[in-house]
Amino acid sequence: MLDISQIITDYGPWAIFLLILIEDFGIPVPGETALISAALLASQGKLPIFWLLPAAWAGAVVGDNIGYAIGRFGGRRVVVRYGEKVGITDNRLDRIETFFARHGAVIVIVARFFVGLRQLNGIVAGIGYMPAARFMLFNAIGAALWVSVWGFGVYWFGSHFKHAVETLGPIGLYITGGVAAMAFVAWIIWRVRQSRRAGVDG
Repeated sequence: MLDISQIITDYGPWAIFLLILIEDFGIPVPGETALISAALLASQGKLPIFWLLPAAWAGAVVGDNIGYAIGRFGGRRVVVRYGEKVGITDNRLDRIETFFARHGAVIVIVARFFVGLRQLNGIVAGIGYMPAARFMLFNAIGAALWVSVWGFGVYWFGSHFKHAVETLGPIGLYITGGVAAMAFVAWIIWRVRQSRRAGVDG
């Protein structure tokens, strides 16, 4: 079993680049988990965030483009024949191809936020002969959004969480979190009541 934290500590952004690249052309390794772990380490000053984010983005883009090439030049038969060993089956491809048929380029952008779609969207786009330039553009956009959320977002949250603990202390942080949660619940209740009133008035 991979010790993700140790690999990241030993090899830094290079480890993130390779893990995400490998995951994104269909091999089941924990690329997203590695990115989140690395971002948390960066928030503690143990990794350089300005190297981590480009490495993650590059790994995501290159990995999906390799997947696209596999699907485009290998075809469905080759992908299923050799992909069954890593969980790429006819049924999984059928489901994802249905998504592509309905939503096209949008799926390329949002696919990497979902397990299964993230690993296979490049392969399916290649099998379906999506134009290469179109795939590369939307793949790069999707990778940037994904890295922003799970890379920079986790880094930002980790940094501010540490600062909040140092400023408020654990008890103060729990109280602040509880007040925020109650305020959120109260807002949801208010919105539901407003919707019901609007329905009655209508």
